[in-house]
Amino acid sequence: MRAGSPLLALALLWPGMLWPGLAGAMVPKLPETATVVADETEAASSLRIPTGPYDGRIVPSERAEGAIRRLVWQAPLEGRSTLQVIEPLKAELIAGGYRIAFQCAAAGCGGFEFRFATDTLPEPAMHVDLGDFRFLAAEKTRPDGTDHVTLMVSRSEERAFVQITRVGRAEPAPAVQSTKSPGADAPLGIEAGNGQDTPAEDEAGLAERLARDGHAVLAGIDFATAETTLGTGPFPALEALADYLRAHPGSKVVLVGHTDTQGGLAGNIALSRKRAEAVRGHLVGRLGIPAAQVAAEGVGFLAPLASNATDRGRTENRRVEAVLDTPR
Repeated sequence: MRAGSPLLALALLWPGMLWPGLAGAMVPKLPETATVVADETEAASSLRIPTGPYDGRIVPSERAEGAIRRLVWQAPLEGRSTLQVIEPLKAELIAGGYRIAFQCAAAGCGGFEFRFATDTLPEPAMHVDLGDFRFLAAEKTRPDGTDHVTLMVSRSEERAFVQITRVGRAEPAPAVQSTKSPGADAPLGIEAGNGQDTPAEDEAGLAERLARDGHAVLAGIDFATAETTLGTGPFPALEALADYLRAHPGSKVVLVGHTDTQGGLAGNIALSRKRAEAVRGHLVGRLGIPAAQVAAEGVGFLAPLASNATDRGRTENRRVEAVLDTPR
């Protein structure tokens, strides 16, 4: 990794950028070309951390408890591999006294089944290419417990995606300052690169959006490129939609699949419909919603939310929406 590259700069700033005191006290700063797109904290909770690859039945894991922080950043890939992205971060963890407990890559992890067993934030903040991702779990023992850190690293054609999740002692939060164009000396921000709030859906407000707008994007419905199989979940947005349909037994929704512009229109319409049908199957087969209340259609790339000229735009456009079928 050449001197002056943004990924190297980020790796060198890793300890203080994330949590003061993780491996030294540094003022949290963000390199010019990296953008923090998600920053979530939980004061006290728990999650399961993979301890081995998918074995054909399960992904072995251990329960970790404590304060949880999930942070996702993106940066221009500049020809780097996922290995080149994760290695400096791994080195910083080791230098900070962490022991690498488990690491794997893509098919060696177990592909689809492994990815959906991890605590990974959904697109568009965190993109995971099922054919090219790397996972690492590290831990550091202290007198009163253990701190855990996991890394999920993947890429698109143009950008590196990194999610860092820490479970352990509560640490002082870094100063937060909203900035549309963070420079090398800018404090750590929690704003999306386009100056808008991170576009994760608020599942609790799904019923309100359906009533107000007549439609709502279903957050956390993550399909790999060209794939139509829905993961095992959990899917809070589908739980919320199921609750809405149970509370309104006379209501009907049409699940509408959308794609980006990669590939031809006919193929994308078929692909988007199959994805919508997969979501319908989950609602009907797993959540017990009457089949008559849910239909599935696909429109391919004919109704984009954003420009398909960028990674971020294409990610936003790959989605499934619930549309109220208003009685006539």
